Amino acid sequence: MTADHSHLGTRAVHGGQHVCPTTGAVMPPVYLSSTYAQASPGVHQGYEYTRSHNPTRYAFERAVARMEGSTLTEAQDASFGGFAFSSGLAATATLLDTLKSGDHVLAMDDLYGGTHRLFRQVADRSRGLEFSFVDLTDLDAVKAAITDRTALLWVETPTNPMLKVSDLSSLAEIARSHGIMSACDNTFATPMLQRPLELGIDVVMHSGTKYLGGHSDVVCGVLGTNDADIAQRIRFHQNAVGSVLGPMDSYIALRGMKTLAIRMERHCSNAAMIAAQLDASDKVTAVFYPGLPSHPQHEVAARQMQLDGIPTGGGMITITLDTDLAGCRRFLEAFEVFALAESLGGVESLVNHPAIMTHASVPAAHRAALGITDTLARLSVGIEDIRDLQADVERALAAI
Repeated sequence: MTADHSHLGTRAVHGGQHVCPTTGAVMPPVYLSSTYAQASPGVHQGYEYTRSHNPTRYAFERAVARMEGSTLTEAQDASFGGFAFSSGLAATATLLDTLKSGDHVLAMDDLYGGTHRLFRQVADRSRGLEFSFVDLTDLDAVKAAITDRTALLWVETPTNPMLKVSDLSSLAEIARSHGIMSACDNTFATPMLQRPLELGIDVVMHSGTKYLGGHSDVVCGVLGTNDADIAQRIRFHQNAVGSVLGPMDSYIALRGMKTLAIRMERHCSNAAMIAAQLDASDKVTAVFYPGLPSHPQHEVAARQMQLDGIPTGGGMITITLDTDLAGCRRFLEAFEVFALAESLGGVESLVNHPAIMTHASVPAAHRAALGITDTLARLSVGIEDIRDLQADVERALAAI
């Protein structure tokens, strides 16, 4: 059994990597060289210039591709189906660059604020793309929103911050039947919980800053695909645009990903207990967590999001508090273990206020329609001892 075809926990440690043939180094070395010697013009050892090729970045890209279940091989190349960028938004922007001016993108209505800003305030103007935002959990609405110019279906699941869960297999089938490329932001679930490529989605995206890196010490983005033609297009645009991940950041992200399997076990178990605790509080009017039976898409989540075959809700929780903005501020400021900060997915627990922080760039009317109110808070549950996290939540609730 090779590492590329073994269980996920082993793939997280070994997937897409080989022992260094020169030194026997177990961990892929950091290749900081910007250029590589050629024996004759155009005759080299597979590396010319680090924007185009870098061994350390290749190791991280191929590791993520193997985790996501990409079946592209060395014979097909195109970096074996994985592509690393300087941020998650750079990865998303590069995928948009593979489209043509005038193309239509059908996107989830609930998106990370940065993605929404990229789509609505940058790409529509600079790339000439048209965007529609639809609740992709409603398959009839998806079909109704497709036009003859729709070229990309973009879905987050679970979404940021409302934790909606879309049926990826059904969306992939709809996109395929219309000749539309489908892409999924898999940041919240990680390949440990769901693998969109295996469900028929064409492209998967990660903000590797979050769970993949896992330690809040690197910013990066990744695209992965099973489709050789799409891989070639992404590969061309990755090199042509140049927003690639540097070798040191590639090394840090790869090192972080090696513990992804064991970290996700703790993230999910801790979050499930915190979600139950919040659900039982009379100071919380709504808990959005896919692992709770009350979640609108709980059945889809149970089928689609699993850790070693066991349904899980992931490590993210969003809540609405029975208070006003001032009370919500007191709640957020009272935490001692949870840090009040943007981002998510690190070993440490974080809490934030989407309307003021991560989603401030989303128009107020759009936020209101989604339920992103002044009393909405989002928790990224870390891997600390659950007793300390529960005590911290009680402390914060008491401050309302």
